[in-house]
Amino acid sequence: MKLNKLSTEQRNKQTEQLDAMSIHDILRAMNEEDKTVPEAVKEVIPSIEQLVLKTIEQIKAGGRMIYLGAGTSGRLGVLDAAECPPTFGVDSSLVVGIIAGGEEALLEAVEGAEDSETLAAKDLDAIDLSDKDVVIGIAASGRTPYVKAGLVYASSKGAATASISCNTNAEISQKAGIPIEIQTGPEILTGSTRLKAGTAQKLVLNMISTSVMIGLGKVYQNLMVDVKATNRKLEHRAKNMIVQATGVDEETAAAFYGKSHQNVKTAIVMILAEVTVEEAARRLKEAEGFVRKAIKLS
Repeated sequence: MKLNKLSTEQRNKQTEQLDAMSIHDILRAMNEEDKTVPEAVKEVIPSIEQLVLKTIEQIKAGGRMIYLGAGTSGRLGVLDAAECPPTFGVDSSLVVGIIAGGEEALLEAVEGAEDSETLAAKDLDAIDLSDKDVVIGIAASGRTPYVKAGLVYASSKGAATASISCNTNAEISQKAGIPIEIQTGPEILTGSTRLKAGTAQKLVLNMISTSVMIGLGKVYQNLMVDVKATNRKLEHRAKNMIVQATGVDEETAAAFYGKSHQNVKTAIVMILAEVTVEEAARRLKEAEGFVRKAIKLS
């Protein structure tokens, strides 16, 4: 489909006089347009669910979740991938963000990178793509050559594939096993898909990574119990999670946090199941990291 035919490239009739509007009216217009994004995302929840379930399955089999994109879409994928290790305590190799043009492209455009039909295969080869992986191509337009070629290559290697676009009948949808098409419509600034389209993509990426990690046992109740306490703020948060999950006081939580070798999950199981650190660790291993299941084991 030609670029000028895409809904994300159409002119927004509500903002055709954008340059003549007051700052207040510009902000109000942006806010009104942004309100439509969650509803557009709501429409594709079934497809997101399908992708999350597939990704959990692939990761449990030894695979990874790989985001592939260019420009804003690529940066959003890299951002979501980068947040997973500190939030969920996973290795940085489990969720990978690849952007056309590499690290340089995070800060400025790399000429020709998103138009390359060979670069994506090289980038995927560089991380040893396997048939256990899930490759999620992200492109607001749904037609980025780098992403299309990457999805085709991933499929040829037997990897599971999915796509996230902001147009219907997107070209990348034809290349993906699980296509997700969020209909965000025209931007207030014509063609500036870092706006509504970017917001929609960020919301969907939030949903995917968070749901996948919950499905892998990285959460107890609504607490991120696998958080890596790499600074004082996170260490305080870790101890506070023990308090919230068990009802003990701060002093007791701190003591168990120390006994558990600074492992929030282990400390919670020790307290609620009234077991030793060794028994708590055993239970968690048997329960595949799910705290709720570990507490109930005997």
